Amino acid sequence: MANSERTTCLVVGGGPAGMVLGLLMARAGVAVTVLEKHGDFLRDFRGDTVHASTLTLLDELGLGDRFAAVPHRLLQRMQVQLDGGTAAVADMSRLPGAHQHIALVPQWDFLDLLADAAAEEPTFTLRRDAEVVGLLRDGERVTGVRYRDRTDGTEHELRADVTVACDGRGSAVRAAAGLVPRSFGTPMDVWWFRLPRREDDPAGGVARFSSGHFAVMIDRGDYWQMAYLIKKGSDAELRAAGIERFRARVAGLVPWVADRLDALASFDDVKLLDVRLERLRRWSTDGLLLIGDAAHAMSPVGGVGINLAVADAVAAARILAPALRSGGIVPESVLRRVRRRRWWPTAVVQGAQRIAHRVVFSSPPDVADAPRPGPVDAPAPDWLAPGESGSTDTAGLPLPLRLAARFPVLQALPARMVAIGPLPEHAPEWARRPPLAVRDAAAT
Repeated sequence: MANSERTTCLVVGGGPAGMVLGLLMARAGVAVTVLEKHGDFLRDFRGDTVHASTLTLLDELGLGDRFAAVPHRLLQRMQVQLDGGTAAVADMSRLPGAHQHIALVPQWDFLDLLADAAAEEPTFTLRRDAEVVGLLRDGERVTGVRYRDRTDGTEHELRADVTVACDGRGSAVRAAAGLVPRSFGTPMDVWWFRLPRREDDPAGGVARFSSGHFAVMIDRGDYWQMAYLIKKGSDAELRAAGIERFRARVAGLVPWVADRLDALASFDDVKLLDVRLERLRRWSTDGLLLIGDAAHAMSPVGGVGINLAVADAVAAARILAPALRSGGIVPESVLRRVRRRRWWPTAVVQGAQRIAHRVVFSSPPDVADAPRPGPVDAPAPDWLAPGESGSTDTAGLPLPLRLAARFPVLQALPARMVAIGPLPEHAPEWARRPPLAVRDAAAT
């Protein structure tokens, strides 16, 4: 027989949305338990961008100094090199507020920071190696979950006044609830892999686009985390062509990494991300709320998924915490308020991503049309370095990019859309804390 326990707010999934929600609920004095399927946060090829809106939230929560102590890099400008020249896409220096940049930080460090802060609250519990295997119900109302302890195989029941699913695009909770998202379709998938990074390589973010070939490189210090776009559903076919063919594609697109591509020993080193763009029509049922990727899977375009998920969590905490503190059953009408607030910014961003798919990725490449490699010893070009203006030859660029180069003020619009978003959320007053240094000074 399964062991049975109880909490007030049950959060399934220890990603950015789940950990932020757990922290905020605990600061509201609500008993909250976060169930995380894995034993730690150390998983490769997760989003690593912490945008200006989230950095502002960390300041409001008194965690800005802790984040500053985590090794990270700052991206002030977003640029992409096309065959016709270098295009400045977004200039973060034009953003309002203290954070005129995007931070690149391994997601596990970000999650550890949130987990440590939440653990300081007496009403917070984090259960690792806890895999949800089903929902508990009282009639039509969701009253909790059944989960398996992956360390010993035992099953447990955890009941709650409200269950919040933050378990990602493959949400087990969503499937158990019988909720099916609307899919908008995407023309591409993404291959993730690593390449060594050298001291004289550029710092920050790298983007390269050529005739339908597109790669993004994220600076992880001693290596590059690389994303390479492929045609949707072509993974098996391209893998069958062999790793040498893929190395040639990467060398043709980014010649200055050609001499280190032997780090890709086989396709075991290349992981597939099945790109989805989905959104639930309903984000809640009686006793259950879904947020983040569980409610709306985002394309990797713009790297905004983490920050939208965090904003969902802040809105959910602001709406749910007062209802949970008052006791009694939280009606579904309260849960629906979260969707009403977060639906339109989600729809706006997903609409922009759909346009990007059609305009930029309308003709994903086949193996045969890979760009030809340049010189192996070609130096890393200055267009890759954050803060550098790069090439001024814009004659071969698309019109929107030529306009952005000629009128730099236009670069503020994509910067704001990516780094802040259409509806940034701010920490409730009851969740705010002064910075740690201020608290230490006050204590002495």
